[in-house]
Amino acid sequence: MKLLLLTGLLLLPFLSFSQSDAEEKQAIAATVQLYFDGMIERDKAKLEKAFHPEARLIGYRGENFTVTSFEDWANGTAKGEKRDPTKYKNILLEIELKGNTALAKTELFWPRIYYFDFLTLIKVDGKWKIVHKTWYEEKRGME
Repeated sequence: MKLLLLTGLLLLPFLSFSQSDAEEKQAIAATVQLYFDGMIERDKAKLEKAFHPEARLIGYRGENFTVTSFEDWANGTAKGEKRDPTKYKNILLEIELKGNTALAKTELFWPRIYYFDFLTLIKVDGKWKIVHKTWYEEKRGME
């Protein structure tokens, strides 16, 4: 009985740590969802909740290597009418968590284009923020 109690006490910190990781991953997933929703709805306020103001977005637009500030990207993304969400599919594939940093991998299936994003997140003042986005894009058929 003492051995069972001792084993339980030794495992307790690991069990609470795992639950904490699960809660952190839920918070990260919520931040990524704000990113998805902000793009589809063209809602700059949602994008501002998801991204740190100093974030950078880096990737290729066709053959052109681009580095964009969050502010410039958010202003462009927020322009225009809301997108039809039935034409867009955004998927959070995986979250890797280490302390107050995380990496989220996403796939975005948009009309005529496919994106794969690596999102780096950091916990700032108790909230998860995207601080860096690196993407890959691939043109698709006329869908």
